[in-house]
Amino acid sequence: MCSWLAQAQSLPAPKEFYFDQDVQTTRAIVAIPGEGDAVVDRLAAAVQRKPTDVEARAQLARVAMRSGRAELGEELYRVALRNAGGNQRITRTVSWNYAWDLYIAGEHRRALEQWQKLLGGWPAAPGWQPPTMALALWKLGYKAEAVAWYAAAVRTEPQEWTSAGNFSRLLPEWRDEDRAALAEVLAAWQADPPSWP
Repeated sequence: MCSWLAQAQSLPAPKEFYFDQDVQTTRAIVAIPGEGDAVVDRLAAAVQRKPTDVEARAQLARVAMRSGRAELGEELYRVALRNAGGNQRITRTVSWNYAWDLYIAGEHRRALEQWQKLLGGWPAAPGWQPPTMALALWKLGYKAEAVAWYAAAVRTEPQEWTSAGNFSRLLPEWRDEDRAALAEVLAAWQADPPSWP
């Protein structure tokens, strides 16, 4: 716990603005469209045929994690990340997806660790970071840090992030419970908005 506390305290401070687009990182990985056993069989066959197929392996990892097979899903994600090698584009995408699957599995600390790896680099200030980091920090009990990250979203697009009524449109892939948690962060920000810097 102490090492995690030190790591949380070493998170970089949020930047002033987050205008960068980062659709490549935040896309769901879909190597084979569809759902169900037939798609799982095709994904497994693709991975068996070509063990270095990062996207098929990552999609299979998501299926495994969301169907209660966390250990298998995590192993598939780890190998997908290893296979991505020096390809930063696909590494970022796999890490982002892995983080969300960890988060949904209740592994908030580990999800934040994955998202933290995506801070810095290029794009330098993607718009997904403030609300996502705020959500993860809030769930971990780091309320002041969560509000500081949320404040970056408000500074960037005040007309969008000052009302929870916008969350369904801004965060369509998020679950209702996650948007509700972010609304708690918004309420804390409204009660005591931090100054910049």
